[in-house]
Order: sequence, then structure tokens, then C-alpha cells
Amino acid sequence: MNSEEEFYDAETGLESDDSGEVSFKDALVLERKQAATQENGVWERRKTLPAEMISRNNFSVWSILKKCIGMELSKIAMPVEFNEPLSFLQRISEYMEHTQLIHKACTLSDSIDRMQVVAAFAVSAVASQWERTGKPFNPLLGETYELIREDEGYRLISEQVSHHPPVSAFHAQSLKQEFEFHGSIYPKLKFWGKSVEAEPKGTMTLELLKHKEAYTWINPMCCVHNIILGKLWIEQYGTVEIVNHSTGDKCVLNFKPCGMFGKELHKVEGYIQDKSKKKRRVIYGKWTECMYSVDPKVYEAYKKTGGDSKKPRQEQSCEGEEADEMPEVQDTVTVIPGSALLWRMTPPPANSAQMYSFTSFAMTLNELEPGMERLMASTDCRLRPDIRAMENGDIESANTEKERLEEKQRASRRDRSKDEEEWSTRWFNLGTNPHTGAEDWLYTGGYFDRNYADCPSIY
Repeated sequence: MNSEEEFYDAETGLESDDSGEVSFKDALVLERKQAATQENGVWERRKTLPAEMISRNNFSVWSILKKCIGMELSKIAMPVEFNEPLSFLQRISEYMEHTQLIHKACTLSDSIDRMQVVAAFAVSAVASQWERTGKPFNPLLGETYELIREDEGYRLISEQVSHHPPVSAFHAQSLKQEFEFHGSIYPKLKFWGKSVEAEPKGTMTLELLKHKEAYTWINPMCCVHNIILGKLWIEQYGTVEIVNHSTGDKCVLNFKPCGMFGKELHKVEGYIQDKSKKKRRVIYGKWTECMYSVDPKVYEAYKKTGGDSKKPRQEQSCEGEEADEMPEVQDTVTVIPGSALLWRMTPPPANSAQMYSFTSFAMTLNELEPGMERLMASTDCRLRPDIRAMENGDIESANTEKERLEEKQRASRRDRSKDEEEWSTRWFNLGTNPHTGAEDWLYTGGYFDRNYADCPSIY
């Protein structure tokens, strides 16, 4: 088998004869009434997974990764023991967990106030990664995921649009035409001996339609430590610049690495400046907990008085001799007097540690709502048998199904290469982001018309 065939992701060009002629909304309402799980007849989302997280105690990570140092891991076939039972497309949808912040921004009349809430949303979008040490399944080419949350006022569609390199595109829109949030992500993963580093290439674009504003940014770097030895832990670091292309306002956020003594672990600090480059607000907090906003003058005065000079309870280096020891985590953010709370992370469910450290929101993402299976596209990742088997705790079946999907994809790719056929995306086209001028995958529309007759058969 050549290196090309060792990719976990592969392609398929077979056609499905499924159709979407049934009215999705009417049928879904009917099915929910028939399968109601609450006394008042309202369907209730699940609060747990069908099975607890698999044990990795008897699994040798080093046996897989020892030949991968410095390599991009998307090119390495990984066993399911590395994974969590979600596709990367579902992981992307977790950006929407705190959609209330977008709704809040839509209601504000001042552009600086809107920017600070958008900044909080950008931080909240990566907050669910805390303690998520399992790797999501790489999407198959043509795979899709839809998420409709009428209670939160939005719907989302995502598609795996490229195989070399692997690129995932998504588009979320308000049900009341208040906002659109979209982007395309090329997650480059590299193994560096004791850690795996994820570089989330790709631009996020948030459009507030009422205000005719567009904000763009790129997410921070993410690193999972102690892949081989010790307790796994995650840090995110790097500078994130959020630009309001309509007003010229900018927010610069510094996701701080833990540093030599761990004092900066999880901290995020930055500022908002207007188009004249005058600092208007200081933003601070932790991406694992909460974010605050304060006047720059108040912030500087607080710093001068030594308000942030407390010694940590225990100094620990992030660099251990045998493992990258996780520093002691300060549970709270020191609040500067006069600050305004922008966002606080929703506490995880009590059983999160036994459920791959999922949030309550993540716990629902692979659930098939009553009546949905026969109405959604056949490419939806909730229909993937390997992910479903892993979610149910059947690792043997998950590995078997994964191998079957890999071989099916390789065969399809070979057939397409033999016939000199090009893969065609279904819901996104490669174009130009109108706000940044950069290349981007843009939603072409039509997914929610429920016509899936030409969707590929990838499972």
C-alpha cells in the first residue's frame, strides 16, 4: 500500500438514489409528537452518551506515533482508540454553543460594544476544547453535518470539501436573518515527540446583517501535551486579530502559553481599538472560564497598584524531565473593579469525565432526532457506522467499519483517477471571501430544500 492509500480520509464518487421530497419540518414535528419523551409532549435532547468512554490503558500510543515525529497526522491512518465519537464537522458545530452572544451583539447600537461581545464569542468558540484529548474522526470527502436549533435561532450546514489537503467548510445562519457565520478550516496536526500541535488554518467570518458589519479572525493554535507519558492536558496560544471590516475597529487577543512557571495558563488578554487606533476597551480572562471588559485607564491604574502581582500558590514548570507537567490551575479570574462580564463558560455535566469530557451541547451532536434519519442527507456523519459503533462502546465494530470505509474510499478514488474525473463539491464552492479578498469556501445555498438525490454514497 502506498502512502497515498494510507490516508484515513479518502474519496467516493458513487451516487445515491435517496430523495428529499418529504417536507422536513412537517414530518419532524409529527415524529417528535409521536416520540415525545417528556410529560408535556416536547422531545428532550439526551444528557449522556449510550456508553462511557473507552479505556486506553491497554493501548500503546507510542507504537503508532514513534514514526510520526514532525509529520502531519492527517496523513497517518489512526486506530479509533485515538478518537472521540464525533466527526470533525460536528466538532466545528461546537462553535455555536454560545450563540446567545451573537444574538446579544445584534441588539447593541454601539460598534465597540458589539466588538467586545464578538470577541467573547470568538473565545467561547474554542472553549469546549478544554480537556478534550480525543481526536475527532476525520471527515470523509463529501461528508456533511446539519444542525438545526430552533430554540437558539439558527441552522448550520458543513461539508468536507477537500481531501488533499483536508478542508472542512461550514455555514450557519440565523432563522430570523440576523446573522451569518461561516468559514473553512484546514486543521494541520503535527506530532513533536511529547505533544501534538494543531494549527487551525482558515478564516472565521461573522456577519451582523442588521448592522451591515462583517468580522473576521483566525483561531489560536492548540497543543495537546503528554501524548506518550503523563496526564494529557491542553493549552491554546497565539494572537487572534478580530477585524470589523465596516468600521475599522479591531480587537487583538493574546492567548498566552503557560510559560516557564505556568502562571499564564489559559489566560487571554487584549484590547479593542477604533479606526483611529485609540484603545477603547481592555479584554481579559481565561478561555476555559470567562471573559471581562474594562476601561483601559482603569486597567492601567490597577496594574500600577500591583493588583495583578499575586504569587501563584505553587510554581511549576511546563517542561518536566519525563512529561510536560500540567501547572496548577487557578480556578478563578481576578476581577478588576469596574469590569463587565462578557461571557462565562457553561459548567460541564457531572458525567463529563466519563463521556470524553463532552459538554452538554457536545453530548447531543451525534444524536438522531426522531424522524430525522429518513429526511436528512445520506452523507450526514450521524449515519457513519464507525462513529456510531464507538459511541455505543463497540470498539471492535468501530475499527472494522473504519477499515471498510477506508477501502471503499480508496477504491472510489482509484476509479475516479482512472476515469480522469474531478470531485465536485455539493454545497460549497471555492471562491473569494468578499471581506478579506482571500480564497475561501462559500456556501452555494439549497441544502435545506431537502433535495438530496445526487448526494454521493460514502458509507
